[in-house]
Amino acid sequence: MTGAPDAPFRLADRAARERAEEQLAPAATRAVATRGRARPEPDDPLRTAFERDRDRILHAKAFRRLKHKTQVFLNPDGDHFVTRLTHTLQVNQVARSLARALGLNESLAEAIALGHDVGHSPFGHIGEDAFDPYVEGGWHHAAQGVRIVEVLEDLNLTWEVRDGIRAHSWKISPPPATREAECVRYADRIGYLSHDALDAARAGVIRAGDLPARALAVFGQPGSEMVGAMIDAVVAGSLAPGSTSVVMAPDALEAMHELRDFMFARVYASDVAAGQKHVAVDVIRRLVDHHLAHPELMPATYRDTEAPVLTQVVDYVSGMTDRFALTTYDRLFDADASAQMRPLLGER
Repeated sequence: MTGAPDAPFRLADRAARERAEEQLAPAATRAVATRGRARPEPDDPLRTAFERDRDRILHAKAFRRLKHKTQVFLNPDGDHFVTRLTHTLQVNQVARSLARALGLNESLAEAIALGHDVGHSPFGHIGEDAFDPYVEGGWHHAAQGVRIVEVLEDLNLTWEVRDGIRAHSWKISPPPATREAECVRYADRIGYLSHDALDAARAGVIRAGDLPARALAVFGQPGSEMVGAMIDAVVAGSLAPGSTSVVMAPDALEAMHELRDFMFARVYASDVAAGQKHVAVDVIRRLVDHHLAHPELMPATYRDTEAPVLTQVVDYVSGMTDRFALTTYDRLFDADASAQMRPLLGER
């Protein structure tokens, strides 16, 4: 059923969308060529395999919790600072823009982007560090994200989306297998460098003019100007003769590295961003230790009962939002962690 020639609508079902993917660039990942799911499923009549994955992630509990998880600044006092959820939506926009410009599979890039941070702990990367002593080899949010979609929520995603979530961080090896996941890697870095610089300037941690002169000359001011220039640089680098992967043009990449070094030195390690680190680490580790001693306190709805108790506890505590971790800590220990985690970041 496609509708009459003069009908106001035309059915664009899965088969039509898969045919449209034949026009994508040679490097694109076609839904019909997916390596599949852990459990085979009948095809959806309307959506491609990657579109189904996107929708499953959007409806996942772990995705909804991102709205109350820290991006960089702990417990900010202001409505406009970036959260883990708004960061994810920004990464999604950039990844889709890159994929569309390069003739790649936009639906696959979108699914990976929406799922890339579902494994993040409360209190951002500070929380991530707090779990390291409990996990051999250290704890990483990307691996936890894969565990969430494969085990704790069992979304039965395609291999390509799970691989993209696994390797969205630049420190993970081996790198992702698809060019769409490479788009997400760049989108993640483009998103956080730009919006974290905006947040830091808004709070008075830095001034926009403090950013490296080379980065300002190449990318412009943080915000839409910088995001657009970075997208253009990735498109240019990827389309350059001899390129076989998604890359940023060399000069722009050097400017991005300089900007990232500046952000780590002046923003991420600042007293405002990390000034309450001891509170966050204490909250997480005491919650882990307490639930190890009292595993019956964990809800049955979010437990992999076949895993060791330590794994179950780390699953539970790492899945908490910032505010739930603080209120649980205060209730269990008759403490005032919520008050200690007073906002250090005020909007100016």
